Amino acid sequence: MATPPKAFTYVDQDKSWHEGNPMVLGPMTQSTWLGSLVFDGARWFEGTMPDLDRHCARACQSARNMLLEPKIRPEEIAELVKEGVSKHSGDTALYIKPMFWADGGWIYPDPDTTRFMLTIYESPLPEDTGFSVNISDKIRPMPTAAPVDAKAACLYANAGRALKIAHEAGYENCVVLDPIGNVAELATANLFYAKDGEVHTPVPNGTFLNGITRQRVIKLLSKAGYKVHERVITTPELMEADEIFSCGNHGKVMSITKIMERALQPGPITAKARELYWAYAHGDA
Repeated sequence: MATPPKAFTYVDQDKSWHEGNPMVLGPMTQSTWLGSLVFDGARWFEGTMPDLDRHCARACQSARNMLLEPKIRPEEIAELVKEGVSKHSGDTALYIKPMFWADGGWIYPDPDTTRFMLTIYESPLPEDTGFSVNISDKIRPMPTAAPVDAKAACLYANAGRALKIAHEAGYENCVVLDPIGNVAELATANLFYAKDGEVHTPVPNGTFLNGITRQRVIKLLSKAGYKVHERVITTPELMEADEIFSCGNHGKVMSITKIMERALQPGPITAKARELYWAYAHGDA
């Protein structure tokens, strides 16, 4: 069994930090049983925590959208994050995960029982060596079918199934479509492609999360003079791309070097997007 990453977790019940994986949720906890848990993900790497304030704010908004009621403000979460980061050595990149859930409720959560936990654990940034994707037959849900306006844990079950099928087929990730068959995102991140020097990304249509890193990359590329189109994208268009890249909190900006059977080279716009993001993260943009 692999050694678990070093982690520190703040638990609201005793207002203390615990090392490792504290046992907090039980079998009768509403969110364990009925899936109302939400979380967010930010990063500490190379001494920086880009857009931490926005991740903390989104965690609280996700809670409200899931009928929970956070008893902690985004600014307070950010201060706890800084405290938790200081418990680590600084040798390894960290994943920052605030979570909200409900202890009580029947089918829907009782907002008065909302709880909070913050976990900060070692999670190296993946190297940008390029990865492969296929087209999944799993789809993102429409807004009336799932809580897609929250970063809800329950949404990840289908993404996990899509990813497992992709791995079994020999791919490292997969493109997931929206309910009417247009491109939505990857199983684990948002998606961009470049064609003839311009950038394209699926327009947020309520079926997938409009990622914070995604929004940042759009602003950075636009400021650098690139035309960025947020629009409906079809699978044939994606298959004709000059370059494709992913954008998300776990790996930030990463090259896609194979889609189905078609090989791609890491491209100059992908490299520029990554360069711009790193400059922004370190205060140089």
